[in-house]
Amino acid sequence: MKSKLLTASLLASALFAGLGMAPAMAQGNNNTPGIDQSQQAISARIQQGLASGHITPSEAQALYRRDREIEAREMRYKANGSANPQERQQLRADLGALSADVERMMANNVYNAPPVAGNTSGIDRQEYKISQRIDEGVRTGRISQREAARLHKRERTIERHEVSFKADGVVTPQERRQLRNELTALRKEVDRMIHNGRG
Repeated sequence: MKSKLLTASLLASALFAGLGMAPAMAQGNNNTPGIDQSQQAISARIQQGLASGHITPSEAQALYRRDREIEAREMRYKANGSANPQERQQLRADLGALSADVERMMANNVYNAPPVAGNTSGIDRQEYKISQRIDEGVRTGRISQREAARLHKRERTIERHEVSFKADGVVTPQERRQLRNELTALRKEVDRMIHNGRG
């Protein structure tokens, strides 16, 4: 068990080095200290998940990639000297979504022990993909911040349903169907917004 944790820890270190993680890169013109602290906290949480086995190496890579994209955007915003309030709000929203995905993985993978009637890994994957799609819509300007906030709120409602269904350790076929229907409706709404934004 100790060697497994050591391997995970080494892997996390390699990912940090290999993926160019530098959460507090911009210290010269730093008008976003809160954002930098959030990035450091998220990176530490991913590393913790990797070490504990709650987050797989491939999941960690995807999360770190998103973190780097946010950081690159922060650097662009600061290129003229400082990030304006709207840019800082955008960065906070992106980091909030990333943090929520990290926490969802940390919580959901607790259920990945032996397959049991309470396992909803397929539903979790759907939730994760929808969340990524919303973020993509915001990045490309096809979904506004206000729309994204509303979509993420619906997403959290579905997550609360899932948590309450799992509370007794069994997710019935009926409950599973309800979660899938709610996620399908949300995914269609996201796709419709992204499609309409193409005009």
